[in-house]
Amino acid sequence: MPELNRLVRPGRTARSVLSESGLVLVPPEHWSLLPPGDAALTRRVKEMGPVWLVQVKMGRRLISKGIWADSAHIASARMAIEDKRATPEYARKRETDLARRHRLHEAYVEEFYLETLRFLDFHPRHRVLAEGLARRVTDHATPVGSGTVARTERIPLSERVRAAIIAWMRHQTTSYDSMKIARIHGRRREVRRQLAERSTEILATYRSDCLIDQSTCPLWNILTEVSPD
Repeated sequence: MPELNRLVRPGRTARSVLSESGLVLVPPEHWSLLPPGDAALTRRVKEMGPVWLVQVKMGRRLISKGIWADSAHIASARMAIEDKRATPEYARKRETDLARRHRLHEAYVEEFYLETLRFLDFHPRHRVLAEGLARRVTDHATPVGSGTVARTERIPLSERVRAAIIAWMRHQTTSYDSMKIARIHGRRREVRRQLAERSTEILATYRSDCLIDQSTCPLWNILTEVSPD
């Protein structure tokens, strides 16, 4: 029933969806799919009448694939949003908001970097390596829209840092990306757990005053690798 708001999943064809119970539904002829990406436009269309929110589950997350809604509502909402965004007042507000977000992002990047250094806790003899590792992990994990664990607020910063370090080491210091892993339930998780244990052992050696066998340490090699000009 198009007069009701619905939560649906993509169907097998471009103009079909599946209800929460698995029933195949077809949006009315005068409806269109509004892609995700413009929160203000989506919000205004939702306010104008019933919509079908299309979502897919990826892991534990629900990812929006857009909304089905009355084509006239979408057109009207888009025109209203464009008119609003064309005003000098909106431009000034937008500039202020972007500057504020930039300041918040820069502060978070620095906070994440310092927390990474604290977590690494390398021995003073390895301080330079710790700084290099912290900077690489931070640069990889903190960009807005990266989708990494560093961008979530659902877990404490210390846990985000640990997860980001382990993930970076998995991709940079192991052969994980080229591994042939059997498609058996839980096998990939087990491989990642084993690699995480190995990475944790490597980090532990840098927290002590022991000498590192540079020729065999993958972390040392990747951090001291000279980039080609």
